[in-house]
Amino acid sequence: MDTLVRLRRGLHTPPAPRRLAVPDGMTTPLGCDAVAVPAHFGPLVLPRLPRVGCVYADGTHWWWIVPSDSDYALEWPAPAHYATGALVPDSARTPDLIHRPDDTVPYTPPIPLYLALCRLMGTTPTWSRPISA
Repeated sequence: MDTLVRLRRGLHTPPAPRRLAVPDGMTTPLGCDAVAVPAHFGPLVLPRLPRVGCVYADGTHWWWIVPSDSDYALEWPAPAHYATGALVPDSARTPDLIHRPDDTVPYTPPIPLYLALCRLMGTTPTWSRPISA
């Protein structure tokens, strides 16, 4: 009976998170996290950034590689998703690389990305919000 229960549970196990792979020849001295947004925002974000690092897409989301801990003291605006370790949750496959920078650094600067997302999503940046006592 226990074996049947384990087998049944195994059938409904969600896929394991997949890590976005940085292309060969690129260095990641600051570690890697990622920020995902729904795919329809992707083309709107690109022209707002001074530098674009590695960007991935899976049909439903676009993912930007940012340095580790780019969520420190930032509340990324919904529906953006911050992925520690550049792990893509609940994905049957790893997103495809759709943009690679010309140099060896895969990062999109997090502050310009954060500001662009706040602007597009109509959210006030965390540091501009009034403080309540």
